[in-house]
Amino acid sequence: LQLRYRPPYDWESMLGYLRARAIAGIEVVEDERYLRTIAMNGFTGSVQVTHRPERQSLYVTIHFPRVQFLPAIISRVRRVFDVGADIETIDAHLSLDPLLAPLIAQRPGLRAPGGWDGFELAVRAVLGQQVSVVAGRRLAEQLVANHGRRVSRDFARDPRLAQVFPEAEDLARAESIQVGMPAARRAALQELAQTAATDPNLFRPFGTIEEAIARLRRIRGVGEWTAQYIALRALRETDAFPAADIGLLRGAEAIDGMRPTVSKLLVRSESWRPWRAYAAQHLWAAGASVPTKLRSTY
Repeated sequence: LQLRYRPPYDWESMLGYLRARAIAGIEVVEDERYLRTIAMNGFTGSVQVTHRPERQSLYVTIHFPRVQFLPAIISRVRRVFDVGADIETIDAHLSLDPLLAPLIAQRPGLRAPGGWDGFELAVRAVLGQQVSVVAGRRLAEQLVANHGRRVSRDFARDPRLAQVFPEAEDLARAESIQVGMPAARRAALQELAQTAATDPNLFRPFGTIEEAIARLRRIRGVGEWTAQYIALRALRETDAFPAADIGLLRGAEAIDGMRPTVSKLLVRSESWRPWRAYAAQHLWAAGASVPTKLRSTY
């Protein structure tokens, strides 16, 4: 299938984001392509995405045993790769900020990557709290190794695609979640799984962004940063902004010359509405060049 987008499209940044977080057994990023396993209604398969810039399109190859799930799979691909963004309008708005404008010019077409699945993204966010991207990915790999189901070999494009991410029902039923982290964090994961298993609309857009954040924060272990991050990646809230993220604060320091407080960054971000999620991507990219011992889970 061919999915067209509005240029420009920063494919290298998108692949870089996915590569840094690729979970062994579930995802492969190499040779300018992205592959991953997929699971829907008990069936498993795989998908491959490549870029055709000359056609302003992504090319998607799907291996799945039931064709009726094709629209749902395509919808997820569009969400992950932010295909529907009117990036020219977004970049023009953010460029009105004279300090943000050079970042926009440096990375035209920078998208806000989405999560393949709301529950999966939320679990990744909880696993990534207060640890590096690498550490968060390793915890996710432990979780998949201990709780993930095997993928059908008839529908896996690559032998490295071996498992699917655990579903909420699987983790909700587990006596204990086997992953190398403190007991309190494992309990938070289990509560997240139980909530998601009983509420199929938990990770769907609902009401205002403030209402969505409040709903997510009622889950134990989900604070403001985690809720904003889930809203940005899973709910696709274009104005979500995890202002306490160290990467965002570092990025703001890179353009302002001084690291702001969280409250000052929130005030500064008012002029970026309703596209603060995209401003966040540019700040994360700018902050990545600033040395630090702790990397955020952007």
